[in-house]
Amino acid sequence: MPGDTAAVTLVLAHRGASRVEAENTLAAFRRAFELGADGVELDVHRTGDGGLVVHHDAVVPAVGRFAATTVAAVRDAAPWIPTLAEALDVCAGRTVNVEIKNLPGAADHDPAEAAAELVVRLLAARGHRDRVLVSSFGLPTVDRVHALDPAIPTALLTARSTDLVGALALAHDRGHRALNPRAHALVGRRAERLADRARELGMSLYVWTVNDARQMRRLAAAGVTGLITDVPDRARRVLTPGPAA
Repeated sequence: MPGDTAAVTLVLAHRGASRVEAENTLAAFRRAFELGADGVELDVHRTGDGGLVVHHDAVVPAVGRFAATTVAAVRDAAPWIPTLAEALDVCAGRTVNVEIKNLPGAADHDPAEAAAELVVRLLAARGHRDRVLVSSFGLPTVDRVHALDPAIPTALLTARSTDLVGALALAHDRGHRALNPRAHALVGRRAERLADRARELGMSLYVWTVNDARQMRRLAAAGVTGLITDVPDRARRVLTPGPAA
């Protein structure tokens, strides 16, 4: 299950197959699976009427600020932007890393963590049938998801090369099941040390964004749980034993 340690390194397509299709679209998610991805990573924002849409930015020129509009208005102005429910349907049976966007300073930042509550509500309404890992750079966001439903696997995202072992311990102590560190922070033997500690804690590591074949091999050998990548076909070739790798 997402958030649990795994013997095989998983390939998660970053915003879908974002090099060959428009990112965070249903076409990108479908294409990712055709290219060998085990799952996808996608971004979620809330709308003003309590919907959830899949897009990286909080503001889209054709739409405006998601938090100030409705799902119907998004559908009319930008029909390529899917709802989270639509994305989950396309990814049925696959791992989906749902990143909730809600950082201070963002155009749609919400201290009340409404997006977290909406995600929990949607997953419950779908009967918890989706294979998800809910992540965020905001600790209060994943804390809120965990508080509302501890059964939903959650992950803390980190961007800088800070104390990753400390971040892993913090995530573990708060009940989260994974840490999603940036690949550039895992230089030298940091990856092995962090993966070893994650295994001791029963946690997972999903590293982003890994596009270089040599880096893929190094991180997989270190024992990370998954690679979040823009090139899932390359990752699949690298991680597949035999002449094709």
